[in-house]
Amino acid sequence: MKKGKTNNWVFTILMCISILGIAVSSFYIIRWKLNVDRNRSIKDHIEDSIEIEDDKLKVNFEELKKQNPDTVAYLTVDGTDIQYVVVKCSNNDYYLTHNFHEEYNVAGWIFADYKNKVDGTDQNLVIYGHNMRDGSMFGTIENIFRSDWQNKYKDAQITLVTENGEAKYQIFSIYRINPEDYYIQTAFNGNEYGDFLQTVKGRSEFDFGVDVTSDDQIITLSTCLYGGAKRIALHAKKI
Repeated sequence: MKKGKTNNWVFTILMCISILGIAVSSFYIIRWKLNVDRNRSIKDHIEDSIEIEDDKLKVNFEELKKQNPDTVAYLTVDGTDIQYVVVKCSNNDYYLTHNFHEEYNVAGWIFADYKNKVDGTDQNLVIYGHNMRDGSMFGTIENIFRSDWQNKYKDAQITLVTENGEAKYQIFSIYRINPEDYYIQTAFNGNEYGDFLQTVKGRSEFDFGVDVTSDDQIITLSTCLYGGAKRIALHAKKI
């Protein structure tokens, strides 16, 4: 009898643990879905402030800054679903967990490194975003690793619109790497920049056939991979 009661208690405890685990998992899944849907809604609303005129993006920064004063740019990447307003604040943590409306959100938002000026003078303009499983934020950067993308979008470009105008960038490197600070360095001294460019170009998993020199300004897109165990780095030079 004693043994039977013990087994019943063990079974009850295991059942409670299982139910609790299911409840916690359900909570995170529901929160993730709600956060993703919220960001999609915000993105759709933002599109009202974006127009295409004479094949150029026209961005209503005055309206966007009313919604969020941290607005600094609008970013698109050919061959992906990346079409986002870029924000920037005094650190690189806040927008990892807050959206464009500064609401807590596990999907965060697309943001520039706080060390960048985003005024056209940055040697390496670094922009971050989560690699979301639904393809939002920087979730479609992984497309660029596929051969069919390479064949279709050989001359793909990144477009960045700021209040100073529109800039185009040509992709010259993409690779997967362990988390590090090297490729997100934003300012350089002496010959550092030339060495830096050759290093990140040499890391590329594909040859884009694009030369880059210390006279070039570049943009770097950075996102996580494999749950944060690695990073994807995408580099493009201003043309």
